[in-house]
Amino acid sequence: MHKSAIITGASTGIGNAIAKKLAAEYDRIAITSFRHRDELMQTRQELLDAGVDCIAMSGNCGDYQFVHEFIAHIISNWGTIDTLINNAGISHVGLLTDMSVEEWNQILNTNLSSVFYFCHEAVPHMVHQHSGRILNISSVWGEVGASCEVAYSATKGGINAFTQALGKELAPSGIAVNAITYGAIKTSMNQCFSQEELSELENEIPFGRMATPEEAATFALSILSSPTYLTGQLIRFDGGWI
Repeated sequence: MHKSAIITGASTGIGNAIAKKLAAEYDRIAITSFRHRDELMQTRQELLDAGVDCIAMSGNCGDYQFVHEFIAHIISNWGTIDTLINNAGISHVGLLTDMSVEEWNQILNTNLSSVFYFCHEAVPHMVHQHSGRILNISSVWGEVGASCEVAYSATKGGINAFTQALGKELAPSGIAVNAITYGAIKTSMNQCFSQEELSELENEIPFGRMATPEEAATFALSILSSPTYLTGQLIRFDGGWI
Protein backbone atom coordinates (compact mmCIF):
# COMPACT_ATOMS: atom_id res chain seq x y z
CA MET A 1 0.00 0.00 0.00
CA HIS A 2 1.33 3.42 -0.97
CA LYS A 3 2.23 5.98 1.72
CA SER A 4 2.52 9.65 0.79
CA ALA A 5 4.08 12.54 2.68
CA ILE A 6 4.58 16.27 2.13
CA ILE A 7 7.53 18.12 3.63
CA THR A 8 7.88 21.88 3.32
CA GLY A 9 11.29 23.53 3.51
CA ALA A 10 12.94 20.24 2.56
CA SER A 11 16.06 21.51 0.77
CA THR A 12 18.24 22.00 3.87
CA GLY A 13 18.39 21.44 7.62
CA ILE A 14 15.74 19.53 9.54
CA GLY A 15 13.34 19.25 6.59
CA ASN A 16 16.03 17.78 4.38
CA ALA A 17 17.06 15.25 7.04
CA ILE A 18 13.42 14.23 7.59
CA ALA A 19 12.88 13.73 3.84
CA LYS A 20 15.85 11.38 3.60
CA LYS A 21 14.84 9.35 6.65
CA LEU A 22 11.22 9.13 5.47
CA ALA A 23 12.42 7.41 2.31
CA ALA A 24 12.73 4.17 4.27
CA GLU A 25 9.02 4.20 5.17
CA TYR A 26 7.22 6.24 2.47
CA ASP A 27 7.23 5.49 -1.24
CA ARG A 28 5.74 8.86 -2.24
CA ILE A 29 7.30 12.07 -0.93
CA ALA A 30 6.51 15.62 -2.09
CA ILE A 31 9.01 18.31 -1.18
CA THR A 32 9.16 22.05 -1.58
CA SER A 33 11.53 24.94 -0.89
CA PHE A 34 11.72 28.61 -1.76
CA ARG A 35 15.31 29.80 -1.53
CA HIS A 36 17.39 26.70 -2.35
CA ARG A 37 16.09 25.30 -5.62
CA ASP A 38 19.32 23.49 -6.55
CA GLU A 39 19.46 21.73 -3.18
CA LEU A 40 15.77 20.84 -3.53
CA MET A 41 16.36 19.18 -6.90
CA GLN A 42 19.39 17.37 -5.53
CA THR A 43 17.26 16.01 -2.71
CA ARG A 44 14.63 14.94 -5.23
CA GLN A 45 17.27 12.98 -7.14
CA GLU A 46 18.46 11.29 -3.93
CA LEU A 47 14.89 10.26 -3.14
CA LEU A 48 14.36 8.95 -6.67
CA ASP A 49 17.59 6.96 -6.37
CA ALA A 50 16.23 5.47 -3.15
CA GLY A 51 13.18 4.21 -5.06
CA VAL A 52 10.79 6.94 -3.91
CA ASP A 53 8.29 8.60 -6.24
CA CYS A 54 9.15 12.26 -5.56
CA ILE A 55 7.36 15.46 -6.52
CA ALA A 56 9.47 18.60 -6.01
CA MET A 57 8.25 22.14 -6.57
CA SER A 58 10.08 25.35 -5.78
CA GLY A 59 7.82 28.07 -4.42
CA ASN A 60 6.83 30.29 -1.54
CA CYS A 61 4.91 28.40 1.15
CA GLY A 62 3.68 31.77 2.43
CA ASP A 63 1.81 32.27 -0.86
CA TYR A 64 -1.63 30.63 -0.80
CA GLN A 65 -1.83 30.28 -4.58
CA PHE A 66 1.40 28.27 -4.69
CA VAL A 67 0.22 25.99 -1.88
CA HIS A 68 -3.14 25.45 -3.58
CA GLU A 69 -1.44 24.48 -6.85
CA PHE A 70 1.13 22.26 -5.13
CA ILE A 71 -1.51 20.27 -3.22
CA ALA A 72 -3.70 20.01 -6.32
CA HIS A 73 -0.75 18.60 -8.27
CA ILE A 74 -0.08 16.02 -5.55
CA ILE A 75 -3.72 14.92 -5.41
CA SER A 76 -3.98 14.64 -9.19
CA ASN A 77 -0.92 12.35 -9.19
CA TRP A 78 -1.36 10.33 -6.00
CA GLY A 79 -4.95 10.82 -4.87
CA THR A 80 -4.15 10.85 -1.15
CA ILE A 81 -2.05 12.62 1.48
CA ASP A 82 -1.12 10.53 4.50
CA THR A 83 1.35 12.81 6.26
CA LEU A 84 1.99 16.57 6.23
CA ILE A 85 5.14 18.00 7.80
CA ASN A 86 5.10 21.80 8.05
CA ASN A 87 8.77 22.69 8.36
CA ALA A 88 9.27 25.79 6.19
CA GLY A 89 10.53 28.69 8.24
CA ILE A 90 12.84 31.70 8.37
CA SER A 91 14.39 33.57 11.29
CA HIS A 92 14.89 37.26 12.02
CA VAL A 93 17.37 38.44 14.63
CA GLY A 94 17.26 42.06 15.73
CA LEU A 95 15.44 44.61 17.84
CA LEU A 96 11.68 44.78 17.36
CA THR A 97 11.89 48.54 16.72
CA ASP A 98 14.38 47.97 13.88
CA MET A 99 12.08 45.50 12.13
CA SER A 100 10.13 46.76 9.13
CA VAL A 101 6.48 45.99 8.49
CA GLU A 102 7.56 44.11 5.35
CA GLU A 103 9.93 41.91 7.37
CA TRP A 104 7.19 41.23 9.92
CA ASN A 105 4.73 40.19 7.21
CA GLN A 106 7.31 38.02 5.50
CA ILE A 107 8.14 35.98 8.61
CA LEU A 108 4.46 35.75 9.56
CA ASN A 109 3.53 34.43 6.11
CA THR A 110 6.46 32.03 5.80
CA ASN A 111 6.34 30.56 9.30
CA LEU A 112 2.68 30.71 10.35
CA SER A 113 0.36 31.40 7.42
CA SER A 114 2.07 28.59 5.50
CA VAL A 115 0.93 26.12 8.17
CA PHE A 116 -2.66 27.31 7.80
CA TYR A 117 -2.46 27.17 3.99
CA PHE A 118 -1.11 23.61 3.87
CA CYS A 119 -3.53 22.33 6.50
CA HIS A 120 -6.43 24.12 4.81
CA GLU A 121 -5.67 22.34 1.52
CA ALA A 122 -4.58 18.93 2.87
CA VAL A 123 -7.01 18.30 5.74
CA PRO A 124 -10.15 17.71 3.58
CA HIS A 125 -8.36 14.81 1.88
CA MET A 126 -7.31 13.36 5.25
CA VAL A 127 -10.85 13.73 6.62
CA HIS A 128 -12.18 11.92 3.54
CA GLN A 129 -9.93 8.93 4.22
CA HIS A 130 -10.47 9.23 7.99
CA SER A 131 -6.76 9.10 8.69
CA GLY A 132 -3.65 11.24 8.53
CA ARG A 133 -0.82 12.82 10.45
CA ILE A 134 0.24 16.45 10.67
CA LEU A 135 3.55 17.34 12.27
CA ASN A 136 4.41 21.01 12.74
CA ILE A 137 8.05 21.94 13.26
CA SER A 138 8.19 24.54 16.02
CA SER A 139 10.67 25.93 18.52
CA VAL A 140 11.20 26.34 22.25
CA TRP A 141 11.06 30.09 21.55
CA GLY A 142 7.38 29.58 20.85
CA GLU A 143 7.06 28.46 24.47
CA VAL A 144 9.29 30.92 26.31
CA GLY A 145 10.22 33.64 23.80
CA ALA A 146 13.66 34.94 22.83
CA SER A 147 15.00 38.47 23.10
CA CYS A 148 15.74 39.94 19.65
CA GLU A 149 13.65 37.18 18.05
CA VAL A 150 10.22 38.53 18.89
CA ALA A 151 8.64 37.91 15.48
CA TYR A 152 10.10 34.41 15.19
CA SER A 153 8.92 33.60 18.73
CA ALA A 154 5.44 34.92 17.92
CA THR A 155 5.12 32.74 14.82
CA LYS A 156 6.24 29.64 16.70
CA GLY A 157 3.89 30.44 19.58
CA GLY A 158 1.13 30.69 16.99
CA ILE A 159 2.07 27.29 15.56
CA ASN A 160 1.92 25.79 19.05
CA ALA A 161 -1.60 27.09 19.75
CA PHE A 162 -2.66 26.14 16.20
CA THR A 163 -1.43 22.59 16.81
CA GLN A 164 -3.25 22.16 20.10
CA ALA A 165 -6.51 23.50 18.69
CA LEU A 166 -6.40 21.56 15.41
CA GLY A 167 -5.49 18.37 17.27
CA LYS A 168 -8.80 18.62 19.15
CA GLU A 169 -10.70 19.51 15.99
CA LEU A 170 -9.40 16.60 13.92
CA ALA A 171 -9.23 13.84 16.56
CA PRO A 172 -12.78 12.64 15.76
CA SER A 173 -11.59 12.11 12.17
CA GLY A 174 -8.67 9.92 13.25
CA ILE A 175 -6.06 12.55 12.34
CA ALA A 176 -3.13 13.21 14.68
CA VAL A 177 -1.74 16.75 14.91
CA ASN A 178 1.42 17.39 16.91
CA ALA A 179 4.33 19.84 17.05
CA ILE A 180 7.93 19.38 18.02
CA THR A 181 9.42 22.36 19.82
CA TYR A 182 13.07 22.07 18.93
CA GLY A 183 15.90 23.66 20.83
CA ALA A 184 19.19 24.56 19.15
CA ILE A 185 19.78 22.48 16.01
CA LYS A 186 22.98 22.71 13.99
CA THR A 187 21.57 24.13 10.75
CA SER A 188 22.29 27.02 8.38
CA MET A 189 19.69 29.09 10.28
CA ASN A 190 22.37 29.65 12.94
CA GLN A 191 24.91 31.11 10.50
CA CYS A 192 24.02 34.61 11.65
CA PHE A 193 25.76 33.91 14.95
CA SER A 194 29.53 34.06 15.54
CA GLN A 195 31.48 31.03 16.72
CA GLU A 196 31.83 32.67 20.12
CA GLU A 197 28.07 33.19 20.37
CA LEU A 198 27.43 29.57 19.34
CA SER A 199 29.90 28.34 21.99
CA GLU A 200 28.13 30.40 24.64
CA LEU A 201 24.82 28.93 23.48
CA GLU A 202 26.12 25.36 23.72
CA ASN A 203 27.40 26.06 27.23
CA GLU A 204 23.81 26.86 28.25
CA ILE A 205 22.58 23.46 27.05
CA PRO A 206 22.93 20.71 29.69
CA PHE A 207 23.81 18.25 26.93
CA GLY A 208 26.71 20.54 26.00
CA ARG A 209 26.01 20.82 22.30
CA MET A 210 23.40 21.50 19.65
CA ALA A 211 21.49 18.60 18.14
CA THR A 212 22.24 17.46 14.60
CA PRO A 213 19.56 17.60 11.90
CA GLU A 214 19.75 13.80 11.75
CA GLU A 215 18.88 13.55 15.45
CA ALA A 216 16.03 15.99 14.95
CA ALA A 217 14.75 13.92 12.01
CA THR A 218 15.00 10.64 13.91
CA PHE A 219 12.86 12.15 16.67
CA ALA A 220 10.34 13.45 14.13
CA LEU A 221 9.95 9.96 12.68
CA SER A 222 9.36 8.54 16.15
CA ILE A 223 6.43 10.94 16.59
CA LEU A 224 5.06 10.01 13.16
CA SER A 225 5.19 6.31 14.06
CA SER A 226 3.46 6.76 17.43
CA PRO A 227 -0.19 5.74 17.88
CA THR A 228 -2.51 8.46 16.60
CA TYR A 229 -3.89 8.72 20.15
CA LEU A 230 -0.92 11.04 20.62
CA THR A 231 -2.40 14.27 19.33
CA GLY A 232 -2.59 17.97 20.13
CA GLN A 233 0.79 17.81 21.83
CA LEU A 234 3.85 20.06 21.93
CA ILE A 235 6.83 17.75 22.38
CA ARG A 236 10.11 19.40 23.34
CA PHE A 237 13.47 18.22 21.97
CA ASP A 238 16.18 20.46 23.37
CA GLY A 239 18.82 18.55 25.33
CA GLY A 240 17.38 19.80 28.62
CA TRP A 241 17.97 23.44 27.67
CA ILE A 242 14.67 25.12 28.67
